[in-house]
Amino acid sequence: MSQPSTTVPPTGGAARRLRLRPTALLAAALAVTAVAAGCAPGTGGGAGGGGDGETTLTVWSWRPEDAAGYERIFAAFEERHPGVRVEFTGHKNTEYPAILQTGLTRTSGGPDVVQLKPYGPVQAFIQAGQLVPLDDEVDLSSWPEETVDAARGRRDDRVYGVPFAVQTLGVLYNREIFAEHGIEPPDTWDGMVDAAEELKAADVIPFATSGQEPWVLALLRETLGATRVGGDAFSRAVLDGETDFTDPDYAASLQAVADLEPYLPPDVTAVGYTDAQTLFTSGRAAMYPGGGYEIAPFRQAAPDLDIGYFDAPVVPGSPVDTPLTPGFADGSYGVNAASENREAAVELVAWMATEEFGRAFAEELEQIPAVPGVKPADPVLAAMLEGYAEHGTPYMMGVHFGYGDPLGRDAEGMALAALLLGDVTAEEAGKQVQKDIGSWFEPNG
Repeated sequence: MSQPSTTVPPTGGAARRLRLRPTALLAAALAVTAVAAGCAPGTGGGAGGGGDGETTLTVWSWRPEDAAGYERIFAAFEERHPGVRVEFTGHKNTEYPAILQTGLTRTSGGPDVVQLKPYGPVQAFIQAGQLVPLDDEVDLSSWPEETVDAARGRRDDRVYGVPFAVQTLGVLYNREIFAEHGIEPPDTWDGMVDAAEELKAADVIPFATSGQEPWVLALLRETLGATRVGGDAFSRAVLDGETDFTDPDYAASLQAVADLEPYLPPDVTAVGYTDAQTLFTSGRAAMYPGGGYEIAPFRQAAPDLDIGYFDAPVVPGSPVDTPLTPGFADGSYGVNAASENREAAVELVAWMATEEFGRAFAEELEQIPAVPGVKPADPVLAAMLEGYAEHGTPYMMGVHFGYGDPLGRDAEGMALAALLLGDVTAEEAGKQVQKDIGSWFEPNG
């Protein structure tokens, strides 16, 4: 996504052709508002001028761990804009949606700039008129369409945020553990299973993951099983009504992941996200299927951890014969429509579309920036971005099926959890996913 749009399979047109039953997004918006009504207002502080006449822009995020990095990033903006101070406030990820809704409904004193979840979750805020359209304010015409689509309104096709990062998925691994056991990054599925067997025999957990979190399981299915459905070709077939999630290839993709259950943490469906991270950073697990967003916190937790990366090998029976690197745009920054500093806030998010911000973002936060042409210096992230440029595929449940209730990722994650528990077959899991997503999705036609 941070490469020219011709280097990865374009997804924007297919994404915008996705249809929702008219009540689906309205129900989602009302649900978010109802949740927020019972929550206390955030404590991030309000916008406005300082006592000495300077303008203070408040930026809200769901990543408090990025505070120090953003302080250094925004220092460059402040230097170029005398009299403007940027104040970053990070909220707990699980609490952020309700806190953000409360902040955006204030007529005054709310945040100026807000970090927005991509694809479906941002739609309720757009439809409520709580965000400033940025089409005439920020030039994203040179950006890949599939990146910009993460912040696009489904009804009006307008852009409401500047994407900040591209996430790619793959298998992260502990180089030291691999070397200790004489294991090389596998290039076949059987080779990966053999490596897992060897690690398990040595009392090392082959794959760390969280089966307690549906969204993590959905990423696990995408990371390891994207080849088994043929990547984005399957998504497009579902979008066009040519197939659905009862398709045997989709069931086989779920089963391929379920077959790895012996190599996952014991009682995986009871393992939380942070516990899974700790299994990897502590050296108890050798591999971690996930995204590039994990690398910075992994290194913070274990500075000596030597992390490598490989694409999951092709699942036997796949309609493709080369590995795939799934990816997606990981949110954007938008402007609160009720901001008392709207002009300055727009100027800040416009700066977030520049190479200067992209380079600082990559350096300070160790992530892949969404700004086209800016590559991360970190070699692992650079390799993941290269894989995405060469054989990328959109993260299906986020990019294409993240626009209703339940979100595609949650439907898939819950079905996969039931499959891992042995409560359903892969075919039954696929039928459940179809039922859940089919409650709000209608194919093109």
